[in-house]
Amino acid sequence: MSNGRDDVRVGCIRWQHDGLPIPGDSGEVLARDAVCLLDVPTHKTGTAFTKPVDPLLGQAIEAWQAVRPAQPPMLDRKTNEYADFLFAHRPRRVAKHYINTAIILMLCRKAGVPNADVRGNITSHRARSTIASQLYNAKEPMTLFELQEWLGHRTPEATTHYAKLTPNTLARAYNDAGYFARNVRTIEVLVDRDAVTSGAAASGEPWQYYDLGHGWCTYTFFEQCQHRMACARCDFYTPKESSKGQLLEAKDNLQKMLANIPLTDDERAAVDDGQAALDKLLDRLADVPTPAGPTPSQIGAPSTATLLPVIDLTTRTRSCRPGEPC
Repeated sequence: MSNGRDDVRVGCIRWQHDGLPIPGDSGEVLARDAVCLLDVPTHKTGTAFTKPVDPLLGQAIEAWQAVRPAQPPMLDRKTNEYADFLFAHRPRRVAKHYINTAIILMLCRKAGVPNADVRGNITSHRARSTIASQLYNAKEPMTLFELQEWLGHRTPEATTHYAKLTPNTLARAYNDAGYFARNVRTIEVLVDRDAVTSGAAASGEPWQYYDLGHGWCTYTFFEQCQHRMACARCDFYTPKESSKGQLLEAKDNLQKMLANIPLTDDERAAVDDGQAALDKLLDRLADVPTPAGPTPSQIGAPSTATLLPVIDLTTRTRSCRPGEPC
């Protein structure tokens, strides 16, 4: 029993199907989706309550009840009443710590696993804590208050000890929060493989060409450029309609790739909210130097610059096969 309880009583298991009680020998239903309910007696942290448990537990209890020798009722000191305790023999209740000091040790030995780990001895309370953590980290998890009821705690503060988030749950919550979907976009970039293999890139020749829609940017640290969302067309810029831009697109040694671009709040607003947000971004960057040195005001960049053609990967469903461009 969870938490090493020695005071549960005969008949503590009940079965339900579709909200209606069913007999415990209804094998066909029990094998599918019957709900097993466990009646937990008054305990040190609360009053008696009922909770759902794994059907295997119910089946194991019923198997023991079928062979349990008849015992006289015994006094329950918590309620000062006589009761038929489930775990009793000759006619004495099973010792309070017998599960931890004997049964678990025997089960570990039969399973060929150690009875202790880095956290300490394997105990019934460890099982209770593990189950509670699994319920809290499930795909459809229990809330803190639901877990409180399941554990039988009087206050949610006592339950927080069991409500530990696993790294997988944190990762799923972080992903569900949509940080990358909101704050990271991608753009296409051409990589000149000949420039890389020949060593020209090491000597300062352009080898990366970021696609701005209307032109190409060869600034190596493009993702750090403050003007990346609305290019000021500095010396690193090559228009697509220029002869240099057309020669670039005619090369057959270019590899098309995708680059992640983390967006600031202003940039995300420009992507999501349209021209008004873009105009605000342009105004803020008007006197900010470009990678080549001059500011957009000095260059005379048009006030209606075209926004960088970013790609939202959440709507991109096609995957690239090896050897073909993305």
